Amino acid sequence: MWILVPVAFAGKLLNVFRQQLSSMWWTLVPLFFWLKATFWLAGPHRRQQKQQGKESKDEKQEAKEDLPTTPTSVNYHFTRQCNYKCGFCFHTAKTSFVLPLEEAKRGLLLLKDAGMEKINFSGGEPFLHDRGEYLGKLVKFCKVELQLPSVSIVSNGSLIRERWFKNYGEYLDILAISCDSFDEQVNVLIGRGQGKKNHVENLQKLRKWCRDYRVAFKINSVINRFNVEEDMNEHIRALNPVRWKVFQCLIIEGENSGPDALREAERFVISDEEFEGFLDRHKEVSCLVPESNQKMKDSYLILDEYMRFLNCRNGRKDPSKSILDVGVEAAIKFSGFDERMFLKRGGKYVWSKADLKLDW
Repeated sequence: MWILVPVAFAGKLLNVFRQQLSSMWWTLVPLFFWLKATFWLAGPHRRQQKQQGKESKDEKQEAKEDLPTTPTSVNYHFTRQCNYKCGFCFHTAKTSFVLPLEEAKRGLLLLKDAGMEKINFSGGEPFLHDRGEYLGKLVKFCKVELQLPSVSIVSNGSLIRERWFKNYGEYLDILAISCDSFDEQVNVLIGRGQGKKNHVENLQKLRKWCRDYRVAFKINSVINRFNVEEDMNEHIRALNPVRWKVFQCLIIEGENSGPDALREAERFVISDEEFEGFLDRHKEVSCLVPESNQKMKDSYLILDEYMRFLNCRNGRKDPSKSILDVGVEAAIKFSGFDERMFLKRGGKYVWSKADLKLDW
């Protein structure tokens, strides 16, 4: 009998616990089903929200891509003719065509209406046609009539006369002179030789005229096989340009490479490592603005002598239709222009001489 007491007590105690557990279970069952329903509904809802967010992002990206590209800064190569024979030139004399002055002005007005803020005139050699008068009239038109914030020129400098500065200097913001070496023998090897004329001495004279006539002075250098080891630190500091644009020699099929090209630039090409080495040796020059092949190729809006945008994405220059025929918005769609790379390489900077606050 005494043996049965603990057994009976244990059975009673177990019965009490069973009742409490059963009561607790029926309390927890609704909570369990509520949690299950909540998470089951929330899962698809979260997935739906995520999908809707992705679709919204895609729609915004598509809308952004559908917006017309603004031609903020345009490089107008109105002539291909040049008096130099630079071996790496990537805009060669394949035609002698130059638009009539009034047609060129019409195209520039179209660009201004589409949002252009800066125009850069280049070539070829822009001072070659009509002894620089055609160029001067375009410069004045852009500054006075179109009131562009920035008007600039890229030139080899060999044909510029002080008279041009007297007539048109006040309308020009920046003059960029191409100088690839401060060794005259290297300039001759590259193709910048002009007989008895000294390219470096002429550069000094142009620097003085820019100061006298209040034009911001800039230097462009193409780094290639013949100048990649040169130390230009002292010369650049002495000239003190507002910008020293340093390009890596670039191959463009049909211009300086291939069976239809007028130049053979392969012997001028340097590696990315060699280009970086040149930049490293000149890293203390504060005005240096480097442009590798990657940065340069698609980050320029290039307009040729017919006012067609040139697409360089495939390593050659594929032209759009002329803006004079189809308008800027239609033509620029075929330009291959990478606006993000344009901004990344510093394509937009203080480019008006009124804002540069230079000590003339």
